[in-house]
Amino acid sequence: MFDHNVLKKAHVIFPTEKKAAIDAQTAIQPRWLHFGGGNLYRAFHAEIAQSLIDQNELSSGIVVCETFDEQIIDQVYTPYENDILEVIMHEDGQLTKKLLQSTAASYYCHPSCTDSYQKVRQLFSDPSVQLVTVTITEKGYGLKDSQGNFLPVVQADLAAGPHQVNHTMSILASFLWDRFQSGALPIAMVSTDNFSQNGLRFQTAMVTIAKEWQKLGHVSEAFVRYLENNAQVTFPWSMIDRITPNPSTAVAEELAAAGIQQLPVIRTDKGTTIAPFANTEATHYLVIEDDFPNGRPNLDKAGVILTSREIVDKTDSMKVTTCLNPLHTAMSLFGCLLGYTSIAAEMTDPDIVALIKGIGYREGLPVVEDPEIIQPKKFIDEVVGLRLPNPLIPDTPQRIAADTSQKIAIRFGETIKKYVEKEGSASELTFIPLAIAGWLRYLLAIDDEGHPFVPSPDPLLAELQEILRECQLGTAADVQGIIRPILANPQIFGLDLYQAGIAENVGHLFAKMLAGTGAVRKTLHETVEGIE
Repeated sequence: MFDHNVLKKAHVIFPTEKKAAIDAQTAIQPRWLHFGGGNLYRAFHAEIAQSLIDQNELSSGIVVCETFDEQIIDQVYTPYENDILEVIMHEDGQLTKKLLQSTAASYYCHPSCTDSYQKVRQLFSDPSVQLVTVTITEKGYGLKDSQGNFLPVVQADLAAGPHQVNHTMSILASFLWDRFQSGALPIAMVSTDNFSQNGLRFQTAMVTIAKEWQKLGHVSEAFVRYLENNAQVTFPWSMIDRITPNPSTAVAEELAAAGIQQLPVIRTDKGTTIAPFANTEATHYLVIEDDFPNGRPNLDKAGVILTSREIVDKTDSMKVTTCLNPLHTAMSLFGCLLGYTSIAAEMTDPDIVALIKGIGYREGLPVVEDPEIIQPKKFIDEVVGLRLPNPLIPDTPQRIAADTSQKIAIRFGETIKKYVEKEGSASELTFIPLAIAGWLRYLLAIDDEGHPFVPSPDPLLAELQEILRECQLGTAADVQGIIRPILANPQIFGLDLYQAGIAENVGHLFAKMLAGTGAVRKTLHETVEGIE
């Protein structure tokens, strides 16, 4: 546990309410469950709840349910009595340290861990629970592979039925089945993961699993109707934005210098990087569709913007397809190829800065819809001028590059679609095709100096690398023919890039990057030259 005397000497901001009272009230009347106990929750959702508690707007805490990595619970929740040390890294170099005690309980929520799993089942069926928030990353919602077939783990879950499941979506569907059996109790299931129309995808996953279970006789048809009835179960859409990288050893050293010792950065056996502290940027946004059939806390008192689905969608589309996420993805791919290990360091590279400005200002802004609650150009100005260059944010292109195949349809595909709808073709685009070509080049796992590197995890990595196996650095190959199965796949891009009119340009740029060592830099520089 944290030594409070040490924290006070280090000028940590403490909660105003007593932890014991919050924990006791949560046990009596739980209102908020959260699935996914990683860094985003620890640096954002927990802070929102703490703010509400401090304002006497919330009398109970959040119950965290981790479905993937049991060591998260064992190593950073249980030993610290569920407390979190939040470190906000300001652009001017200042650190704000807060103790968050809003997490009332934490569980490894998997059928293999019987006691904790059964406890979460009981909590999920409690009538007082109003909302479930989720941060499991975009790939966590996927039920099918690139060919449209159910993943093996999902196939097994469908056959086994509720409570003999492994996939997080199946686990959540099983808990909803419990809640239905407890009286079809109302609840809001809120995806706060970072992708467009997350609520729709969440609902689709739940209904798909329920329908498959119903076909096999595991659940009733009434359960499917329950999930489809907005008066009982809602899946509010949301837009979330707070750069929350893995905990930094540099931050741990700063904390140690302030007297807060022995806060290790941990790498779990399943590959999660986590620590007793969570470091994050100061800027943050959370916009949620205001649709909570069992009521909700006054989230707006903690800075959450509650609005209509239409405005959420516009705001999310602005960020995910134009103002932040496509910039992040593009620079991460080229950063890996060019040997960078820091997002902030990449912002000193004129070619990379020109690339993301081209994607954001030149190609994104002309087709993005202004949500009015946040102005798009101002948002990009803030991203490019303040947030990405922040040297205190220990973010890496390697982290951002993870799961690109699951993100690219939204981050680039949606803008491509808008050009097709507006102009009949996206052939006029330059910077987005360059980013996609950079992704293909990245998949070869050879950097611009010809050295191998380990690509970040991606569920389609092996499949895509097999398609590209004949593309070798410095060796002539039928690039256009080889990449066709990838660029024509709407499961990856959301549309056929040949029909969109940009596939040939992508292939041309990719081929240029295969010319030899230094070809990535040369192609990047020649393509973005003159952009300011």
